[in-house]
Amino acid sequence: MQRAASPIRVDGVADEAGWQQTQVAGDFRMVLPMDTSRARVQTEVRMTYDEQNIYVVAVCYFPKGQPYMVESLRRDWNFGRNDNFFLMLDTFDDQTNGFAFGVNAAGAQWDGLMYDGNKVNLSWDNKWTSAVKNYDDRYVFEAAIPFKTIRYKKGVGRWGLNFSRQDLASTEKSAWTPIPRQFPTASLAYTGTLVWDQPPPAAGPNVSLIPYALASSVRDFNNPEVNVTQAAFGGDAKIALTSSINMDLTINPDFSQVEVDRQVTNLDRFELFFPERRQFFLENGDLFANFGYATIRPFFSRRIGLGVPIRYGARVSGKLNKDWRIGLMQMQTGDVPATALPRQNFTVAALQRRVGARSNIGLLFVNKQSLDYIPKDGATAYSQYNRNIGAEYNLLSADNLWTGKLLYLQSFSPGSAPNNNVLAGNLQFNNRRWLISGQHEYVGENYNPEVGYVPRRGYQKLNLMAGYLFFPTGTSILSHGPTVSSTTFMNMGLSRQLDNEHWVSYGLTFRNRITFNAWTATDFVRLLTDLDPTNSGKAQLKAGTLHHWQAWGTEFISQPQKLLTYGFTSRYGGFYDNGTRLNLTADLGYRIQPFASLALSANYNRINLPYLSGLTQFWLVGPRLDLTMTNKLFLTAFMQYNEQIKNVNLNTRLQWRYKPASDLFIVYTDNYFPDNFAVKTRALVMKLTYWWNV
Repeated sequence: MQRAASPIRVDGVADEAGWQQTQVAGDFRMVLPMDTSRARVQTEVRMTYDEQNIYVVAVCYFPKGQPYMVESLRRDWNFGRNDNFFLMLDTFDDQTNGFAFGVNAAGAQWDGLMYDGNKVNLSWDNKWTSAVKNYDDRYVFEAAIPFKTIRYKKGVGRWGLNFSRQDLASTEKSAWTPIPRQFPTASLAYTGTLVWDQPPPAAGPNVSLIPYALASSVRDFNNPEVNVTQAAFGGDAKIALTSSINMDLTINPDFSQVEVDRQVTNLDRFELFFPERRQFFLENGDLFANFGYATIRPFFSRRIGLGVPIRYGARVSGKLNKDWRIGLMQMQTGDVPATALPRQNFTVAALQRRVGARSNIGLLFVNKQSLDYIPKDGATAYSQYNRNIGAEYNLLSADNLWTGKLLYLQSFSPGSAPNNNVLAGNLQFNNRRWLISGQHEYVGENYNPEVGYVPRRGYQKLNLMAGYLFFPTGTSILSHGPTVSSTTFMNMGLSRQLDNEHWVSYGLTFRNRITFNAWTATDFVRLLTDLDPTNSGKAQLKAGTLHHWQAWGTEFISQPQKLLTYGFTSRYGGFYDNGTRLNLTADLGYRIQPFASLALSANYNRINLPYLSGLTQFWLVGPRLDLTMTNKLFLTAFMQYNEQIKNVNLNTRLQWRYKPASDLFIVYTDNYFPDNFAVKTRALVMKLTYWWNV
């Protein structure tokens, strides 16, 4: 890549002289429907740079007169429902971590942090500019990405690079470099190489201050004492210690503008997981948050600030070089006199070393410490400290066909008992036709991660899974094939079976991107504690009882390229205590391009337990409106009617991005009783943030 010969103006036109001397990256390869040919829709990309920015322009051609397809101008849109283009920067060329920037055909931005070789965290939000201009036969994307926005090693002149394009009308997804169809185009194992004419310039002094001012009013209609109106101030700072290591600071942070969690029907015996959305915890967040497995996380950042105020925090994270990554986090929370919760300090340290082509070894230390804490008689007791240490080996083969993990964890608390450790591992093989995996977990009954997410303890688990795909020719079906899976939970000594599920499915994917799947499963559950199967306050089954059942179901998703999209799932069969359960879900969406997206989701459960609590029925319904007047002004409004917990929630959020990464938020939230729509709680928040590069 050559330095720009003249100044570049980001307007989607790309007529400056500086673009004429750049090389063209074209000749994209098809990834979907099949990865065996050149792309049919043409894409041409150019890149250049100056002292402050990397510039990219992409010309995305399509048949003349063909309308583009997008959901709305909402930021971080759904990839599968938009014509789009994005680029991936693997700035350390380690084929594991990177940055992704892109737009849909209407110009809405999409950006995220890349981790684990092919995953993108879209909650990350940073400062860059772009423009899109539409023509009868193409759209042109132009962007400036500041060197201060990304992290890279000074003096290194080779980066990993790839481009991805999706055209829904032709059902085609393509990439600059060939990528096997079973992997996403965001697979860093298959990036090409960006060669600089000279190493990229240093970002220079890189300090950003992000202050906020907030006014809020919260009212609880059932408790007149909880009527609070307040003003608050605080902010974050981002300080680049080097071009590849960043320090994040926060004082009196507030996350009220973060979109509330979507409610779900909870028929599970264990705690549910909701992902982290708060910006402060996101950069290099995979170092901390992805340690372990989805249900064995020694660190889960949502445990910090859960119902308590965060006073301040600091994070240092990034790359020492191509092989080493580090992360260190310190957070301080305030006390809560009403519950006698003391001030607490959280320390998390992570170290990661690359081994082989893409694999790595990681170490993690987590410490939660109560400060100046003396338990009082009759008050809730809290632990003086809780600590976790862990080590893991992550396998990522050079061609991405083999992945796996080997994990060890141990916890420490006052009076720790034996069996306070975890040992787990898995191995997966994934090529175009076969997906085969196996996983084993040993989780001690006294393993205690107070700052983690481990909903179940005291078990050994074995999971085996295999799937195969057929690719017929000359039909409307692109691929089809079976998947079989078996999961068994045993007690620690392997002398007693706790649960098992045996599952068989058959899936079809059509060339127009419709998908359909049918499955059947058998389940066995040995209850370890009393359980209300409906989770609605009715009669409970006793611990130690045994339950068997069979069930079947279907899943359908319509063509994503249509203005009207829909999908459904069904499940019918046995349930606890010789009962039955019918579950039906439906999702309906309609887009008014490019300004609005309407959606409706519905979930119905009919549970009949004739020997326990009889018939129970409940709905979870959630209409949603995304209104995007421009790509800087967004209104999101959704309602959630949850019959299971007897609540109606209304949430509206207006966001005005008056400058890059600087926003005004107005958030209004109501909770109602569903019987008479009497208000339970009401909140109004106005928050102003400003991103200032010092």
